[in-house]
Amino acid sequence: MVEEVREPELTHVTVTGRIIPLDNDSYMELVLLAYRFRKALVKAVKMYAKGIDKNILVKEITRELNLGYADTICKLAKLVVEGARNNGSKPLKIRIKKLFIASRGFTANKGNRNIRLLSTNELQVNIPWKGWVKFKVAFGKQYVLLVNELVDRALSKKLSYTAKIVFRNGKAYLHVSVPIELYIKHFSKGRAKGKLIASFDSNSDRINMVIVDRTGIIRDVKTEWFPEVTSHGFPRNKAHTLRLQALAKLLDYAYHHGVGVVLFEDLERIKKRRYTRSRTANRKITRFPKRKLLEHAVIMALKYGFKVYLVNPVY
Repeated sequence: MVEEVREPELTHVTVTGRIIPLDNDSYMELVLLAYRFRKALVKAVKMYAKGIDKNILVKEITRELNLGYADTICKLAKLVVEGARNNGSKPLKIRIKKLFIASRGFTANKGNRNIRLLSTNELQVNIPWKGWVKFKVAFGKQYVLLVNELVDRALSKKLSYTAKIVFRNGKAYLHVSVPIELYIKHFSKGRAKGKLIASFDSNSDRINMVIVDRTGIIRDVKTEWFPEVTSHGFPRNKAHTLRLQALAKLLDYAYHHGVGVVLFEDLERIKKRRYTRSRTANRKITRFPKRKLLEHAVIMALKYGFKVYLVNPVY
């Protein structure tokens, strides 16, 4: 029987930094690696979809890049194919448009095989036909202490991290997956010990929160509204920021009003969007990234020390 309530399976938090090439040639090599990575991933997706043995797949990709990249590409290809099949799509027709480079973490390889942080401002990337190439990297001030501990522990072979390089508007960015325990250590906002329970319902233009006691009696109700985000042409990034600010207000309120447990909708159970006959409603549904908001919500709740659970949306 499927569980109606479960704990979130969140193990890592992504921290982003800006990659600064030391010269134009190194940046172009990085872009070339991204193109070859994408080409290899497309090939791996097709091979995996056809049922070709994993060992053959890894061997084929290793010829073009290296074993570290090949291992990551095989994992990604599996996720892409299985995701497509679950959604009723045809894996062989999938197109990968975005340029990126990814490398899974390995403790024995000082944190990562191919994309390795040497300090809070120095990065080296393994470019198969050129070797290790160094880049500068800049993280926000709030992340410096966190990244510094991550690097120290990784270089001491005590932990690993997955790293991803993405490109936006001619610039390169580094996404590093930090273990959730380490992240909370640096960004904790408290230790919630209340006995009340807060349940959240997220919508495109508002977030509802109901606080109840252990017997189910409603103790408080609050709603944060942001109707402007659903208007035509409203910037998505700004809309996302407003939603997070609203959620932050509600979580802070809950923390200071005796809440110890937080419940969110288990959005992994929702496989497809449900559209209506209303164009306006459909636009709101399409522009509302509920899963992305849920991930941030769980992280924000854990910072306060809440016990977090996901509940089947039908309840």
